[in-house]
Amino acid sequence: MALHPDDVVQVADGVHRVRGGLVNWYLLEDGADLTLVDAGYPGDADDVARSVALTGHRTEDLRAVVVTHAHTDHLGAVPRLQAAHGIPVHADPVEVAHVRRERLEQVTVPRVLAEAWRPRVAAWAVRALGRGGTREVRVASVVPFPPGGPLDLPGAPVPVPTHGHTSGHTALHLPAAGVVLTGDALVTGHPTSARPGPQLLPRMFHHDPAGAAAALEALARLDADVVLPGHGEPFRGAVRDAVARALDR
Repeated sequence: MALHPDDVVQVADGVHRVRGGLVNWYLLEDGADLTLVDAGYPGDADDVARSVALTGHRTEDLRAVVVTHAHTDHLGAVPRLQAAHGIPVHADPVEVAHVRRERLEQVTVPRVLAEAWRPRVAAWAVRALGRGGTREVRVASVVPFPPGGPLDLPGAPVPVPTHGHTSGHTALHLPAAGVVLTGDALVTGHPTSARPGPQLLPRMFHHDPAGAAAALEALARLDADVVLPGHGEPFRGAVRDAVARALDR
């Protein structure tokens, strides 16, 4: 099913949220230039290109892709973008090896099958498979984030290490807009979960579940009142309140 124009919404000044079939990605706009944050599943590659067009831009306006982490549902369109346009890819230094697939920190098919007795998990797995969730996605050329401060890219996102979901998972703070893009460190919904609102993903998705929970403390310290997750709807309110709800306190 093709991306609908209503799936691309400007949620803050210069920040566009794209609601894919199973995962969100974001476009940060600075004049004629864009930064793409995350890139959906492999099967979302056409929709990623369409989302750029729906903001009034061309794919050639993309100056970079920044990945919060290297799971297949956030990295999927990157190989095509690199091959066709040579767009550089940026990630946390710890995550670079994961992006290159020198290691893989992702839920395995056997683990998903072990949970497939749960109807929500089974239904999600079928949809994820249809979008290329088991395809190998490897990106050979990756630029590690420099130490400290905003990235010199459209939107000037500030990396916030939130290691745990993967070893180098990173959220992105946009201080001027009062926005934080949380990737999978903090979500507001997922097809495998019946719980609405801010939450951690189910344990099976985390490389280090304890680290994933501890990483929320870094988010709680940010000055932001719009939370844009990798999965689920935007949360409008203090990020510390979203963290408190996710931790049930």
